[in-house]
Amino acid sequence: QVHLKESGGGLVQPGGSLRLSCAPSGIAYSINDMGWYRQALGKERELVASITTGGTTNYAESVKGRFTISRNNVKIAIYLQMNNLKPEDTAVYYCNAATTTMTREYLEVWGQGTLVTVSS
Repeated sequence: QVHLKESGGGLVQPGGSLRLSCAPSGIAYSINDMGWYRQALGKERELVASITTGGTTNYAESVKGRFTISRNNVKIAIYLQMNNLKPEDTAVYYCNAATTTMTREYLEVWGQGTLVTVSS
């Protein structure tokens, strides 16, 4: 099974920037679409950005123009560059991967999350 490890979260002032990284490890037939989700206190987990193996991206309206998702298909890792952060961006950010197992089954994999706090 694929395992995901996020890093890069922390405390930042409004208007600041952070870069999140997600490093997969383990075994799968393939790792397909990947993305970043976030969950604020008392809120549902929501999609922030996703990226396909071909590099097609999708963003939540609230982060368009501020966040950029990228993918390294050699290292098999994804990143989230977050600029002009706002207090409402405060959340636990989770890396997600849609994988195909060695037996050709679909398996959704989540990281443990990294906390981003935007506050002055």
